[in-house]
Amino acid sequence: MSSKKHPEEARPGAGFSRRGFLRGTGLASGALGAGLLEQAEAQSTPAVISGEVPVTLTINGKPHTLRIEPRVTLCDALRERLELTGAKRVCDRGTCGACTVIVDGRAMYSCTVLAIDVQGKQIQTVEGLTASARPHPIVPAFANNDGLQCGYCTPGFVVASKAFLDRNPNPTYEQVKAGLGGNLCRCGTYVGIRQAVLEAAKELRGGRNA
Repeated sequence: MSSKKHPEEARPGAGFSRRGFLRGTGLASGALGAGLLEQAEAQSTPAVISGEVPVTLTINGKPHTLRIEPRVTLCDALRERLELTGAKRVCDRGTCGACTVIVDGRAMYSCTVLAIDVQGKQIQTVEGLTASARPHPIVPAFANNDGLQCGYCTPGFVVASKAFLDRNPNPTYEQVKAGLGGNLCRCGTYVGIRQAVLEAAKELRGGRNA
């Protein structure tokens, strides 16, 4: 028993049918598309960088050369390769602020930045605020105002506060509250932290009130 054909395919004397034409062009375009796709994939496949590469980081005014894998974050490079452990890796998701550092004048979460991407930039950590005989005013201000309890979030808050004061040397309490909104304290010492920033701002102004 013969199978039924489409009326156009059964027409006698027809050189080709519409269905046959579409079927042929479909096969041809499919083959062409597959070839083009393979060619595009071959051309666009990125080079894979594996293994450690040399990286030079300028931290607290000093260059540090080390070898790390390109996927290493700035936070891990600081802590595990350079033993600068002030920046804490807590949430590891750019949320809590415990790993805050200053990069070219901007407060940044070091757990979200690749170390290889901040070469040639000025990086400041909490160690740089306490290295000299006279620390930055924000450091004693935290102690004077009980701006810490467990202390785990404190380095991030200190660095974020310094970056905030660099941008706003004469802040109000509400401005401090908003400006440090990117850092979290599980112990809830927010009032002391904000008062510490106001005290440091006054100290930076030479003891003058706003």
